[in-house]
Order: sequence, then structure tokens, then C-alpha cells
Amino acid sequence: MKLVFATSNKGKLREAQEILGEGFELLTPTDLGIDSDIPETGDTLAENSAQKARFVYERCGLDCFADDTGLEVDGLNGAPGVHTARYASEVAERDGLAPVASHDFAANIRTLLREISLHPGASRKARFRTSVTLILSGKEYSFDGTMEGRIADSEAGCGGFGYDPVFIADEYPDRTVAEIPEETKNSISHRGKALRAMAEFLKK
Repeated sequence: MKLVFATSNKGKLREAQEILGEGFELLTPTDLGIDSDIPETGDTLAENSAQKARFVYERCGLDCFADDTGLEVDGLNGAPGVHTARYASEVAERDGLAPVASHDFAANIRTLLREISLHPGASRKARFRTSVTLILSGKEYSFDGTMEGRIADSEAGCGGFGYDPVFIADEYPDRTVAEIPEETKNSISHRGKALRAMAEFLKK
């Protein structure tokens, strides 16, 4: 089955293909000549996910899906949340610092660790949430997944992408997600749970 995945993130694309398996062929907007920036201006992960899926569907008319993922840290009152991919950029703007590019995850990690350090004793308990929107024959369906864990004191590991080097999942409390095999990560991850739910729905 062919599906368009509304992302330009190669890490997400690789992860989604491995999770969904051989029965699915994933295309990207770039494959279809769609090179416009996909908007994500919603107030929630679900709104962003739906917005991105609709944007692609309106331009290609093909079955497609999109995800939006947020990292919630209890000690930061749930931040960065819906601003996860743009965290460093928005904190820099808030604090009057030099501009930072959106989706710069090295900067996002540095910002996250710095912000937590400003609140000594605050809980480092955290979770990733993913909201997936599937548009199939013009109808919308949604799927969700969560991975509980905590924020590490420092970066470790070189696998995965995004905040993986500083996120420790409850299932593997002695290492970051960037230190576990990708197949293992996919079996416990927020995105893995949401995409497997989508795959089961499609197989029915």
C-alpha cells in the first residue's frame, strides 16, 4: 500500500518504514514535487498533525498521514510540548538571544538541559506523545502513542534522532534512547505505538 508521509525528516521516514513493514511503500511530499513548508500552527499535537495531513492531501489527493510529536517535561510545566521542534528558537526569541534555526535539535537539547538546570530539584520525569492523522479516501482517522521516561543529566549515545540522546525510557532505565538499538526503540516508542495502531487499522 502506498502512503504519503507528510515529513521531510529522514529519521522519521526511516523509522516509520521500519515500523510499518514491507506491506507499505512510503512517499514524501518531495517525491511528489511538493516543496512548500508544511504548516504546523495548531495549539495541540492533534491539531498540528491534522493540519499537516490536510495540507498534503489537498495538494496530491493521495492517501497520506502526518504525525506531530511533543516532549513534555514535568519540571518545566509540560514544556516544550507542542513547541518541541522549535524549542531553542522560541526560547532564544523569548530571552532576546541570537536567533536559532527551527528544528535545530542540537540547540534544542542544549536549551532543554539549560532550562532544567535553572530549576534545581524539579522533576525530570517526562514523556513523548505522538498524534498521527491518517487521511484515507478523504476521511480522517487519528492514532496516539506515549513513551514515559525522564530527562538524562547529559547527552549519551549516537543513535536515533531529535531528543533521543537525553531521553531515558522507563523500560530501559540505565541508558538513553540513543543508546538502544533502533528496533528496540521502535518497539517501545510513542511513534511506534501510534503507527502500529494505524497499520492494524489499515490491515483490517
